[in-house]
Amino acid sequence: MRALDVGIIVLFLVGMPLLGVWIGGRQRSATDYFVGERRIPWWVVCVSVVSAETSTLTVLSVPTVGYLGTTTFLSLAIGYFIGRVVVSFVLLPKYVAGELITAYGFLGKRFGGGLQGTASVTFLVTRLLADGLRLFATAIPVKVVLSAYGVDASYWAIVAVLGVAMVVYSFLGGVRAVVWVDAIQMLWYVLGAVAVIAVLSGKLPDGWFSGASDAGKFQVLDLGSNPLTSQYALPTALIGGAVLSMASHGADQLVVQRLMATKDVRAAQKALITSGVVVFFQFALFLFIGVMLWAHYRAAAPVKDLGLNNNDELFAHFIVNEMPSGLSGFVIAGILAAALSSSLGALASSTVTDVVQRVRRRPMTEEEMFRQGRAWTVVWAGLLIVCAGLFASFTRRGNPIVEQGLSISGFTYGALLGAFLLGLLFRRARQLDAVVAFGVTVVVMAFVILGVKFVGPDARLVVDFAAASPANKVFALAYPWYTPLGVLVTLVVGGLLSLRHRTDDPAQAALPAR
Repeated sequence: MRALDVGIIVLFLVGMPLLGVWIGGRQRSATDYFVGERRIPWWVVCVSVVSAETSTLTVLSVPTVGYLGTTTFLSLAIGYFIGRVVVSFVLLPKYVAGELITAYGFLGKRFGGGLQGTASVTFLVTRLLADGLRLFATAIPVKVVLSAYGVDASYWAIVAVLGVAMVVYSFLGGVRAVVWVDAIQMLWYVLGAVAVIAVLSGKLPDGWFSGASDAGKFQVLDLGSNPLTSQYALPTALIGGAVLSMASHGADQLVVQRLMATKDVRAAQKALITSGVVVFFQFALFLFIGVMLWAHYRAAAPVKDLGLNNNDELFAHFIVNEMPSGLSGFVIAGILAAALSSSLGALASSTVTDVVQRVRRRPMTEEEMFRQGRAWTVVWAGLLIVCAGLFASFTRRGNPIVEQGLSISGFTYGALLGAFLLGLLFRRARQLDAVVAFGVTVVVMAFVILGVKFVGPDARLVVDFAAASPANKVFALAYPWYTPLGVLVTLVVGGLLSLRHRTDDPAQAALPAR
């Protein structure tokens, strides 16, 4: 790394937030701040959706997946596409026709404010954990860069600087700034990936492609593994990926906020479905880089052979140590670009409209919601920095971070999506039925995910996060099944409770007609 690379990185960290402020312009109302007055072009929203769900977890960790294993991770993207199509025609019309600010406003209309607040708080906690992990992942290449210059900066200091850069344009520019900056940043990190492929191509020996193919590195479909325990077995990838995508793109305010910034249902549908195609090719791009790194290093364990602290440092190690000056800084800036896709607006909008407004005894004016939105943007930025620092201190480093991030969503995604489907499929279901089903699902998923096992002669119960081996766990299940299982539990519990009622829930009359 040379001064040119550092200069490019610094220019990006300073220039991108300023560009976001300029694009966002002056915010005049809460509607403008949260959904951009619903006037953002669908293709910009499409790119923003991809950028929002990508983050550093994809850019850094998916190449590690390809390096350590095969490209079967790509089969998940097929399931992701199927799930987006379902969301586009089942849930999006309800949101856009109802002119809602958050996805959880639908639950408020269908069941009542109690479930709306419960779902929103659940989203806030889940998003805090997931984005805290994402912010920590972003600090990995920055630490590698600084180490190359002999600077031993702590992860806490790095995530604090990145968090401040993120909050500047989110606070001043609102969702319009976030969406447009997302689009620019996605173009940046994709060009960076292309640059990496170009450099790697000149370093690989003749016949590397056929060697990788013979080693099974390009296997996409896993037809022989156990679908319950293998993460990328074909049934797991298709069903689990589809339901996970339905939750992440239909029940997660991070994505729904962007979709509701389009002008109508058709524009939102085009943005969401097209994003599924883009994500497929994006996964393929970064998995291909992972296979090229495998051919370059020819090592099965990068931590052991390269002296790294973390499997996910592999890609950053190559960029810093083997990319030409200038290109190295450009690619690192692209990785940072993936991280600066801000969730702060989604967190703030859900807090204000689903929680604060429900607690207050009188409705808030547009001006009050606008002020509250900005205040909560700053609060959530601080919480994300703290959460990322804690992940840096305590997270386990064995599995690629992208898999850890997807596992976190499994705690609540099933309950969130299940609550929406309960409202659509069970006309008799009331708010209490949904709240009880929601709570039961979260508890069940905690037992499934947290590595619950019994040890010792007294069968003592132990919870060991992501550490218990499948052989010792009470429940051993591949993470793509977490969300489908959660949905099933919610529907079964809520559906059975709804049988207590003889008539349909009158609250359904408040739902949008389309």
